[in-house]
Amino acid sequence: MRRQLEGSRAIAETVARCRPGVIPAYPITPQTHIVEALGTMVRKGTLTSCRFLTVESEFAAMSAAIGASLTGSRVYTATSSQGLLYMTEAVFNAAGLGAPIVMTVANRAIGAPINIWNDQSDSMALRDSGWIQLHAPDNQAAADLHVLAFRLAEELSVPVMVCVDGFVLTHAFEPIDVPEQEIVDAVLPPYRPRQVLDPDAPVTIGAMVGPDAFTEVKYLADHALRSAPAVFERIAAEFADAVGAPQRRACCVQDYSTTGADTVVVALGSVTGTLRDVVDSVEGVGVLTVTMYRPFPAEQVRAALAGARRIVVLERALASGAGGIVTSDVRSALAGLDVPVHTVIAGLGGRPIGAASLRELLTRPGLGDVTFLDLREDVIDRELGREAVHETDRETAYETDREPVAERDGQPAIEFDREAAGEFDRELDSQPALEPAGEFDREPAGEPAGA
Repeated sequence: MRRQLEGSRAIAETVARCRPGVIPAYPITPQTHIVEALGTMVRKGTLTSCRFLTVESEFAAMSAAIGASLTGSRVYTATSSQGLLYMTEAVFNAAGLGAPIVMTVANRAIGAPINIWNDQSDSMALRDSGWIQLHAPDNQAAADLHVLAFRLAEELSVPVMVCVDGFVLTHAFEPIDVPEQEIVDAVLPPYRPRQVLDPDAPVTIGAMVGPDAFTEVKYLADHALRSAPAVFERIAAEFADAVGAPQRRACCVQDYSTTGADTVVVALGSVTGTLRDVVDSVEGVGVLTVTMYRPFPAEQVRAALAGARRIVVLERALASGAGGIVTSDVRSALAGLDVPVHTVIAGLGGRPIGAASLRELLTRPGLGDVTFLDLREDVIDRELGREAVHETDRETAYETDREPVAERDGQPAIEFDREAAGEFDRELDSQPALEPAGEFDREPAGEPAGA
């Protein structure tokens, strides 16, 4: 049944119906409403058989999640931005240990400068940590993807991030159909871990691996990750059948008006909704929504883009010094095809991505390699001009420092007396060497005066 819900609340209710056993959590904007709601459910007893752990940091949250997962519990947590970076070491460990944790990442910009608004810099920074990454285009998908995430994680024994645009989705209210408990139970069976720490059957998990086996361990982890697209498509079809809504079937990639389109825009997350509205009024343009970003579904992307004459990748993160992040994956997928791929950086730090700006962009006759949407050129010109003045001042000061002293202000130069300097050096050389210090005398030197 559809209800008017905040995105965070819908996610929390869906996670609760997935029956997690342990939720270690540390609040950080904009994911706080999710874990607050889950904590309240545990406290009131509406979420039973679950332990909610209030920890002291994001690093502790992921560390506790790993421990709980490896002792046989279904585990969930959530984070954002600097919090995700703070737990980085443990994020890599979770993947390396094959802990099937599900984590919501409420996408938010990374400082400095500090910024609490939405872009996708945080999850992109950890795109190669060994986790599956799913990106929600809207709040209905955000709720549904969490059911699929638990099933996917537990089938493959691989952790999953569900990335949801902060504020844009987490704090937005809209009609959402939270999956009913019986539907979730039908799609997501009770958790049966592949590996478990049990005092009655002791094993070692995460032991040291040397050069003779490390490559094979990494290969096998990559093999499991690469099998995710096929498994995801299968369980997404099962879920859509269970809810009786074919339109809610998730796909690794989803095309919109791409048939016969000259230009196709590739994007992740909530901006794809705006893009769809725009291309409805712009002839010859389609949209490709990427839901599964890691592992990157290269075959599906290549098939969807094969007929396009121009590709525009709309990025909500920036690889400093390189340009687009998703662009590099798209170009790899299209290797051998003669089609230009352009990067558009948009929406950094929560800057709105408006329909008018997108429409103007998509109707331009030409695009450069990297374009910054709605860049304030006056600000850039002013700051670069100021920097040029500073650089000129530095060069002038440097040249002045190099002039002979005699040419400055008409004053005579001070002659350097090399003979006197040499005499001083010889005097220093003739001084006796210092004796090494002895043991510190801890005995009192004598009674203090007036004692």
